[in-house]
Amino acid sequence: MSKHEKIDYVEFPSADLEATKTFFRNAFGWEFTDYGPEYCDFSNEGINGGFYKSEMKSTTETGAALVIFFSEDLEATLEKVKNAGAEIVKDTFSFPGGRRFHFTEPSGNEFAVWSDK
Repeated sequence: MSKHEKIDYVEFPSADLEATKTFFRNAFGWEFTDYGPEYCDFSNEGINGGFYKSEMKSTTETGAALVIFFSEDLEATLEKVKNAGAEIVKDTFSFPGGRRFHFTEPSGNEFAVWSDK
């Protein structure tokens, strides 16, 4: 249920919607609803959102916000995203409160995964 003045939805570019959807299905079990050939959405994944057809990509290098997943088993999640086709762009590193790594999905959007273990 949407809440007044709270973040409700996030959208990402995708040069290849099918590759992006396949990656998130395989890595995280996401399901998608297509709205024509240039847009799809996902829901019940912590936040609702979508992917739109675009050659642009969202990376921290270009100043984009970074979406970070939580994992109870960082190494297992690292293997899942690698096996699904992610490129690891920052190897696992420690920071106060945990550890994390950064990856890009097939369309080049950057995400991170962190764990408090």
